[in-house]
Amino acid sequence: MTTTSAPSDNPFVDPATSFDDAGRGNSFAANATLALGRNVSLTLGTDSLIVLDEENEQRAGSNCCGLWPSGTANTRAIPFYNVLWAELKDSELTLQYASPVSKKVVRAATLKYPVEYQMVEFVNKWIYRLLDRSYGESQRRKRVKVLVNPHSGKGSAEKWYHRDAEPLLKAANCTIDMVKTTYRGEAVLISEKLDIEAFDVIASVSGDGLPHEVFNGLGKRTDAKKALSKIAVVNIPGGSGNAMSCNLTGTDSPSLATLAIIKGIPTPLDLISITQGDTRTLSFLSQSVGIVAESDLATEHLRFLGGQRFTYGFLVRLINKTVYPCDIAIKVAIDDKQAIREHYKREQSNFEPASERRGYRSHHLLEDDASASTGSGSNDDSLPPLRYGTINDKLPDGWELVPYDKLGNFYCGNMAYMAADANFFSPALPNDGFMDLVCINGDISRLHAMKMMFAVENGNFFDMPGVWYRKILGYRIIPKNQEDGFISIDGERVPFQPFQAEVHKGLGTVLSKSGHMYEAPGPI
Repeated sequence: MTTTSAPSDNPFVDPATSFDDAGRGNSFAANATLALGRNVSLTLGTDSLIVLDEENEQRAGSNCCGLWPSGTANTRAIPFYNVLWAELKDSELTLQYASPVSKKVVRAATLKYPVEYQMVEFVNKWIYRLLDRSYGESQRRKRVKVLVNPHSGKGSAEKWYHRDAEPLLKAANCTIDMVKTTYRGEAVLISEKLDIEAFDVIASVSGDGLPHEVFNGLGKRTDAKKALSKIAVVNIPGGSGNAMSCNLTGTDSPSLATLAIIKGIPTPLDLISITQGDTRTLSFLSQSVGIVAESDLATEHLRFLGGQRFTYGFLVRLINKTVYPCDIAIKVAIDDKQAIREHYKREQSNFEPASERRGYRSHHLLEDDASASTGSGSNDDSLPPLRYGTINDKLPDGWELVPYDKLGNFYCGNMAYMAADANFFSPALPNDGFMDLVCINGDISRLHAMKMMFAVENGNFFDMPGVWYRKILGYRIIPKNQEDGFISIDGERVPFQPFQAEVHKGLGTVLSKSGHMYEAPGPI
C-alpha cells in the first residue's frame, strides 16, 4: 500500500515527494538534510533552505542581515527564491544567496562549510536538488549582455548597477558582458550586431528607453524572428521611468529586479509595429497622443521634479481642458468591459507552453484575419509582414475613419503599469495578441478628470465612467488642426504625423516571475 505524506506546515518537511518515492530511489526526499559536522545541518524544507548552525556567532561573516528569525539565533530560513548558487569545490561547500537588508534591497551573501571527502557524492546530489528547487523553470547561469546608460537615473544608473545588480549576477554564476552606451541609438546597433548564440539575455540598466532600442535593434536583423524569440530583453531599473521592470518583476528596486531576472521565466511578449512615413519601428510598452504624451514629453525640462513633473504637466493641461482633435480608425476585438474582464480571467489560468504563445491561432483571429502576421507559414525569418499594411496604404477593409474632435487622451498600452504607481491598463496581458486602448474626451469636467487620475493610483480606473476601454488588433490615427504636438512611442517622442499600429502575438521575449502574467493587479 502506497502512503503519501500529508501536507504539513513544518518547514523541515519536503512536500514534493513521498517516503515511498525515496525508498524507490526516485528522489532524495529521505535525504533532504545535509549534516556537516556536529553543529551544522542544511535541510530542504517546504519553500526554504533551513540552516541550523550552532556556531554562527563565531563564524566570520555568517550574519544573514535580517534572515535570522527572532529568538532562534542559530536557525535561519533562506527562501529557495533567494538561493543563487551552490557548489562543492576543494572540499568546501559554498552557498550564494540574496540576503535582504531592507524591504527594497537585497545583497549577495555567502555561506561556506568544509566537507569530508567521503560525503562528496551525497553533497553533489544534495546540491543538484537544491538548485532544482531554487530555479524550477528558470534557466541557470544565464549569459547576460548588460547595457548601462550612464545618464539614466540622474546619472546614477552605473553606480546602481555596480552596487545592486552586478554582485547578484556574479553570485548566481551568470556570464556578464557589460557595455556603457555613449550615445542615443547605440543599443540599436549593439543589438543588431549581437552574436545571439553567445547570450541568453540583454539587460538594460536604464529607464524604458534602452529596452525600446534593444527590441528595434533585434528587429532590424535578417534573423529578427529568431533573435526576438531567443534573446530575452529585460530592464534593471536605472531611470525615471521603469515601467517594464514594474510589470515583469513587480518592483523598481534594482537589486530586487535583478533577483527576479536571475529567477525569471522566458515569456513571449506581444510587440507592436508602428509605421509612420516610410519607417517601421517596434513598440513594447505604449503609444499615446494627447494629454499623457504631452504631460510626459513637454515636461522634459522639469526632470529635476522626478515623477512629479508628469503630475504637474497633467494638471496644467487639465485646467485648460486641452483637446487633441484626430481622425481614428480602429480594428476592435473586444469592446465590452465585462468581456474583457472574463478574457483576463481565462488567461490567468492558461498555462500553455511558450511555444504555443507565439503567432496567432485560429481562435485569436477575426474572420477577415485569415493570414496571421506571426504564424509559422513563412520561411522568412525577418520581421513578420504587416497584415493591415502601412500608414501609406489605403485604409484596410472594414476600417472606418471616425473624427474625434474633442479627444483628450488616446492611450494604447501593451503592459499594465505605465509607472510604479500607475496601473493604467490593468487587463493588459503579455501575449494575448491584443493591444489595450483607452480613449477619453478632453471636455469632461475637471472634477471627473481628477477622479480618473486618482483612480489610476488606487486601481479603479478600468471601471470609471467615461473611460472607453477596448482590446484591439490595430489602429490608424491622424492628428488634425494642429501644426505640431506630441506623440509618444514607449516614452520616446516621434514626429507629429499620422501613424498606424498593429500587434504581433508573442513576437518578443522577456523574463517574468510567472511565465504568462504581469505583476500588476488585474481588473477588479
